[in-house]
Amino acid sequence: MKAAVYTKYGPPEVVSLAEVEKPTPKANEVLIKVHATTVNRTDCGFRSAVYFISRFFSGLFKPKYKILGNEFAGEIVSIGQSVKMFRTGDKVFGYNDTRFGAHAEFMIMPETGPIATIPESLSFSEAAPITEGGHYALCDIRAAKIKSGQDILINGATGAIGSAAVQIVKSLGARVTAVCSTGNVELVKALGADTVIDFTKEDFTRIDEKFDVVFDAVGKSSFAKCKPLLKKKGIYISTELGYLSQNPFLALITPLTGGKRVLFPIPTINQADVLYLKELVESGKYKPVIDRYYTLIQIVEAYQYVETGQKTGNVVVNVPIKDR
Repeated sequence: MKAAVYTKYGPPEVVSLAEVEKPTPKANEVLIKVHATTVNRTDCGFRSAVYFISRFFSGLFKPKYKILGNEFAGEIVSIGQSVKMFRTGDKVFGYNDTRFGAHAEFMIMPETGPIATIPESLSFSEAAPITEGGHYALCDIRAAKIKSGQDILINGATGAIGSAAVQIVKSLGARVTAVCSTGNVELVKALGADTVIDFTKEDFTRIDEKFDVVFDAVGKSSFAKCKPLLKKKGIYISTELGYLSQNPFLALITPLTGGKRVLFPIPTINQADVLYLKELVESGKYKPVIDRYYTLIQIVEAYQYVETGQKTGNVVVNVPIKDR
């Protein structure tokens, strides 16, 4: 089978298309013919290893798993002998950030892993980007215990995480103030934001309103800058380590003060989370934003575009190679 392979850490150009052995599912696994995947911040982070800590999971000196791609949507083509939850022919989507493998024509998943059947109304390309931004947003939203009636500010509301966060927070009944650029104001309003701040015209850290939670979905602000925006026991939560990796440290010490605090939860995902996101999609409360499409042959271009920092929502990669 064809796969996008990398054997060393580095820029997008370390990835290339190669012929590799098709995986064989174990007794508790399913083999999926991948129709669509994505290139996202998680893929980029593991490929570049800019954050050295990622190497403790992916391999200290070189990649342990040579095929990236954590999000997928495809069709089950064979199942292990003990699989009960899925059948051959099922259309599925999900997430794998332990072994990755979705940047390929075929991949395997354990039947009890983060995988579910695709909502009937969705294509493979529409289903592929449900989980990455969605589960990061969901993890932080749950950690902050966001609930109906609260006031939430989301900085970076047009990324995969931010656009998911706006929709999930609204589904919980909270009020959303979203921060984005001029060109995305109408999009963010359509996602459900109650108020939109154009950061090119106004510094959101200087507004007079107070919030229960400031969710920095792009990691471009800081607790110090956002602290004046928080209510008496408000929470600042970020998707990035922050300057000098301060956010994990602040998450340890700020709760001791009994006032405004930082949270930095370790993201996790399981099958129940995927099913929850599926329910939100089916109810019309969550729809992943898609910026553009590439093919597997264009995987390097997809990485290059994602790393410009200009994407809105998700970048989808259609996997089938039509000339074969």
